[in-house]
Amino acid sequence: MRMSKLFTKTRKEAPKDEESKNAQLLIRAGYIHKEMAGVYDFLPLGYKALHKIISIIRDEMNAIGGVEMQMSALQNKSLWEATDRWDDEKVDVWFKTELQVGGELGLGFTHEEPFTAMMKQYISSYKDLPVLAYQFQRKFRNEVRAKSGIMRTREFIMKDLYSFASSQQEHEKIYEEVASSYTRIFDALGIGDVTYKTFASGGVFAKYSHEFQTVTEVGEDIIYIDDEKGLAINEEVFTDEVLEDLGVDKASLRKEKASEVGNIFSLGTRFSEPLVLYFSDESGNKKPVIMGSYGIGPARLLGVMVELFSDDKGIVLPKNVAPYDLQLLSLGKDEESKELYLALQDAGFDVLFDDRDEQAGAKLKDADLMGMPYRVVVSEKAQSAGGYELTERSSGERLILDRQELINYLKKAYEKV
Repeated sequence: MRMSKLFTKTRKEAPKDEESKNAQLLIRAGYIHKEMAGVYDFLPLGYKALHKIISIIRDEMNAIGGVEMQMSALQNKSLWEATDRWDDEKVDVWFKTELQVGGELGLGFTHEEPFTAMMKQYISSYKDLPVLAYQFQRKFRNEVRAKSGIMRTREFIMKDLYSFASSQQEHEKIYEEVASSYTRIFDALGIGDVTYKTFASGGVFAKYSHEFQTVTEVGEDIIYIDDEKGLAINEEVFTDEVLEDLGVDKASLRKEKASEVGNIFSLGTRFSEPLVLYFSDESGNKKPVIMGSYGIGPARLLGVMVELFSDDKGIVLPKNVAPYDLQLLSLGKDEESKELYLALQDAGFDVLFDDRDEQAGAKLKDADLMGMPYRVVVSEKAQSAGGYELTERSSGERLILDRQELINYLKKAYEKV
């Protein structure tokens, strides 16, 4: 991609009404555009980064047997009335509207009801189970607090997976498989060492649910971490009974602020019974399906990663999330830069080519702000030294390499053959 063809521009300053570091940096770097409090557009760079995160999540969901689909965001009032959630005072995030003909509709903040109702068409026997269906779907939540950038928004994409099982044993097996897949996702994104499986309230169907909390100073939750056991407890359920259940010594725990990046819930028959999702077991007996729900917010993850992976110059995203493999800067050597751009593309690299008519200082500052893993500078100075200047964004390490050395170095960095 040539930056001269990219309509977005960097900014020296973030909007004055933007409090969070993640949104400040993403806006300044041209990743996102703020429509209003809690509502953001994903511009080309942000869209690419978001979908790299989605791809990592999708691969893990597919690996455990998940099947991807897409549900409507518009919600049927009658389904939610059947589960007593349409007018539930505890559900305070509804966006509701009315059709010109046909009554009220809701804009979905979650999808347990429609998934359950839909599965009545496809699940009738134990032979039809288990089912793991998931989507990346736009959700709408009328958040009172929307001051954390893309970490808490009123419109966002969520990966929500729903499991349908014939027994509690089958459900628990799926539950643990999803939990393990979440751990692999956070490891792949480079936040696994600061993300903890956290015990939280399980509602009426299980003693506990589990959140995945990433330690960060901007986190909205408080968790207590047991480093030896590799687990954490949400402050909301931090009681002596919980400590005893988990065999945790209170003195060994450390208190941290954290941001929730994923959650998994056992739903039991909370939705299958009122929506009449039953199956026939091997003896022909009718039983309600056992359900679970499992969420991850890709944009929320991107926000958390920018909070963690940034410095005083800008964003420092890891290689598997950054929008491009490298940023190529032409500093007065346009023809040579064009040849190198084509050569790097032919070698399989996704290149952001800064071919703009700008001063060297502006190009270098923009490259640091935008945060691609590598920066390659084509200049008279670098040519005189024997090639091109390669800088790794995270470490600041600089090398002078000729064209083939550069391509070989990058192939090794990205494990390309």
